Amino acid sequence: MSFRPRIAVASPLTAECTCIADWLTPEGFEPFRLSNPTRVTDELKDRAFDLLVVDAGFAVPAINAVRARTPLIPIVVLGEPNPVAESQAIARGAVYLTRPVDRTVFVCMVSMAIMESRPFRRSERKRARVAVVVQGVPSEIIEVSREGMRLEIPRTLKAAPPPPVFDVAVPILGVALNVRRLWIASPPQSAREATWYGGELSNNSRRVELAWWTLVDALPGSRVKLDVQ
Repeated sequence: MSFRPRIAVASPLTAECTCIADWLTPEGFEPFRLSNPTRVTDELKDRAFDLLVVDAGFAVPAINAVRARTPLIPIVVLGEPNPVAESQAIARGAVYLTRPVDRTVFVCMVSMAIMESRPFRRSERKRARVAVVVQGVPSEIIEVSREGMRLEIPRTLKAAPPPPVFDVAVPILGVALNVRRLWIASPPQSAREATWYGGELSNNSRRVELAWWTLVDALPGSRVKLDVQ
């Protein structure tokens, strides 16, 4: 991928830093550990990064210092259950995750934070119901934009979850889209066992991109729900 977000990790726990690197690297991120996490500001002064993961023990000064230099950098704080520490992090615009950290939740949070912090404005998102097939599993696209989609894929024991880059066959277009996974989440109050996947188009041919854009542009605005069968 052309864009590999750099994730700075400031944690005194060696095993946790190793675990985070093992989680993020296969997802297309470039994590690096700070050698002295108690001096986050000095460590990051001359280093480019797209998101900071920081231990709650020294989160407040780290957040204040980073915000003073780069106000829009997303920050994820890791800590024990502590309402005061969580409130302090949230008040400073950071996400607070309680240990032990779940891999899926963590990767999803990082992916969404990076996606929302990108400097360019993404095109309009539209709700839709488009029948597709993902790795042999009949699924649905439930939200679209020119850049990508949100998929609802039924959970099944017969099929593995989609890899970081996967194909989405769209019968109504007669094409298969190459999609890069950005995040994973469980749908709220879902009527069926399914998982949501957010993804963006990745390395598709011009013909495939034009077919997708034609479909997206033909759909009504985001306030209208359209069933496409």
